[in-house]
Amino acid sequence: MLPRCSITLLADKFSPDTTSDGAAGILIVEPFPDIPLERQRCWFRDSFEHLLDIALSQDAADAGVLLSSGYTIFTEPPVDKRPYWWDIVLGFRYLSDRELRRFPGYTFGQAFTTIKCECASYLPWLHKRFTQAGGKVEQKKLSSLDELRTDYDVIVNCSGLGSEDLAGDADVYPVRGQVVKVDAPWLQHFIRADAGEWYVYPGSRYVTLGGTKQARDRRLDSDPGDAEAILEHCARLEPSLRQGKVLGHWVGLRPYRRNPRVEKMPPLADGRHGALVVHNYGHGSYGISLAWGTAVEAVELVRCCLEEMHPTAKL
Repeated sequence: MLPRCSITLLADKFSPDTTSDGAAGILIVEPFPDIPLERQRCWFRDSFEHLLDIALSQDAADAGVLLSSGYTIFTEPPVDKRPYWWDIVLGFRYLSDRELRRFPGYTFGQAFTTIKCECASYLPWLHKRFTQAGGKVEQKKLSSLDELRTDYDVIVNCSGLGSEDLAGDADVYPVRGQVVKVDAPWLQHFIRADAGEWYVYPGSRYVTLGGTKQARDRRLDSDPGDAEAILEHCARLEPSLRQGKVLGHWVGLRPYRRNPRVEKMPPLADGRHGALVVHNYGHGSYGISLAWGTAVEAVELVRCCLEEMHPTAKL
């Protein structure tokens, strides 16, 4: 926490009722088009190192953070055969021709160890750490950030899809994601095909199969047709899944934006007193992969805000 600051977390929903609670939580990302790769690399590296420290600690089980090894496969080799994060994950290498024979129709692949962060455990663990450190928590639904401007000195907007209304951002929109949870404890390695079109992510309690990427689709009910397609395509990647038991289905709306918005806003133009605002949202399906890294950058932006204010400013 920032020293000498009173910090309050406001949200209309907390775990287990958030989008992140159902996410697969695997640390793999695709690049955003308009942000320098070095900045994206810092976001991913800071997130990876933070979670790796947890995965190697005695808190790993309670936090739901574990190492996960597996394969990304492609029907056609990508333009960049080595993603920008290849040397941040562990043991990155290309698949051999012999290994690729396991995946008919796929011509190129990568193997590495990354991290799986199971938010159903991780979010309550973080919540506990936050309150133990003196943070305040309040469940409240807002219609505008202006509701907070007179009560706080700095507002950090991490509202995701809520920024459509709270920040008046027409560039953020929902992308519907549906997954199937399967009991298949014999599976130990993840498989991710064609930049996440289909994926198999083993976890500590079940295997997550996915998924859908349906832009501007706000349906929250499970679609039987989507579920059938997910099960069929994932079973082609891993035939033994046909013996797995379906445990349930989950649907969430990812907060997509062409590029994440991590920036400090200027003071109110009309000269009125009001809180300074730092935005940090729009990560799409890569929220868990980049959350800690973008938070590190957002904290530095908050420090810049505090330099302009009284040292006892309330956050």
